[in-house]
Amino acid sequence: MAVAFDEMNLPGGGSRPAYEELSRWLKETPADALEHRRQEAELLFRRIGITFAVYGEAESTERLIPFDVIPRIMSAMEWSLLERGLKQRVKAINMFLRDIYHGRDILRANIIPDDLIFQNPVFRPEMNGQDVPHDVYVHIAGIDIVRTNPDEFFVLEDNARTPSGVSYMLENREIMMRLFPDLFSRHRVAPVEKYPDELLSCLRSVAPHSASQEPTVALMTPGIYNSAYYEHSFLADKLGVELVEGRDLIVKNDEVFMRTTEGLKRVDVIYRRVDDDYLDPLSFRPDSALGVPGLMSAYKAGNVTLANAVGTGIADDKAVYSYMPQIVKFYLGEEPILKNVPTWRCRESEDLAYVLDHLSELVVKEVHGSGGYGMLIGPAATKATIEAFRNKLKREPEGFIAQPTLALSTCPTCTASGLAPRHVDLRPFVLTGRENVTIVPGGLTRVALKEGSLVVNSSQGGGTKDTWILDD
Repeated sequence: MAVAFDEMNLPGGGSRPAYEELSRWLKETPADALEHRRQEAELLFRRIGITFAVYGEAESTERLIPFDVIPRIMSAMEWSLLERGLKQRVKAINMFLRDIYHGRDILRANIIPDDLIFQNPVFRPEMNGQDVPHDVYVHIAGIDIVRTNPDEFFVLEDNARTPSGVSYMLENREIMMRLFPDLFSRHRVAPVEKYPDELLSCLRSVAPHSASQEPTVALMTPGIYNSAYYEHSFLADKLGVELVEGRDLIVKNDEVFMRTTEGLKRVDVIYRRVDDDYLDPLSFRPDSALGVPGLMSAYKAGNVTLANAVGTGIADDKAVYSYMPQIVKFYLGEEPILKNVPTWRCRESEDLAYVLDHLSELVVKEVHGSGGYGMLIGPAATKATIEAFRNKLKREPEGFIAQPTLALSTCPTCTASGLAPRHVDLRPFVLTGRENVTIVPGGLTRVALKEGSLVVNSSQGGGTKDTWILDD
């Protein structure tokens, strides 16, 4: 694997321009002072109660996501390239979803194989021919970005269903401002605090035509046992909207109402953090206790907006991801600003043969996997693990894709033995409303805390950092 790009330090010594001030500050700050503030940050996170659940861990259901106090910094110019690329990509994803559930021009043009769509477990035939308010399918996208050199960013994956992590972006900033006012005063950092206002404005803008002048928005959660429940309650609070569960909602005459102390109140927009399968027991899983009976009939009647729309999972399928360069070109007539990571589709016999021959060099992922589970990182895997994966691939090739092991960029990170480089990625949050696409400058930087590790997911021991975009 190539040497990782160091985002702070130049190869011959010295710092890159965006990091010069931080570098000076680090030299002036004693290591014990930094460690003291790191402990203070941890204490604050514990007090606020920012935890996430790790399923399958009986002994510890709630965990604190480790927070690293050294910010990741980008210049305004670097950010502007990312912003343009993200807007282009999300626009194409929305056009692709509309097409897949309507005219299917992209299939007729033989750009994507029919079976990849129609035999895909996340494709929703219930959405065929179904219009969604203002043609917006993905209102909130979390696009995972990795960097390999000064000018090269790649999209690692598209999260088009219910992307999480934005509460950490907001809380990380708040804690940094509280603990490091001196460091902040030396930089012009673009604000992220307006994200809740942007999100609320985005959600209100996509209310159905039948909604009142002041559309009512609610955030729907599966409940307190969900791993991201903290984020659901945090966002509902920041947005000033009701946090509801399926049992708080009722459908009457194809309209959705929530139960309140003053009686029933119509809901126009539901920011749902509940998966498609569990939304409506009459349309999807009949055993779902999390959903609302009749919700899909209200949706089909055009009386409620679901954000994100039902059926968006097809856009974050990792095999469909491999076609994103063609998707951007097909709908927008443009070359993608942000590249994909080169991807082998194991469903294709030639690609499968290559992957089986090079397993020890590649990263292999399940097409529907998430959270860093079910992955093979060839260079770090044992022979036994590689052989087990080889058998899985032979049995079910269509369930996997493979990619080269990228040398993800590194940022300085606090470790037990002092500052050290650790691999990072970035998840910016892209909001698509009726008329515009907005992105708060930055996003959630995730960091692999284990030395040499490329896995940044919190469920696999990764942490987070505040992301500073400098205002020029």
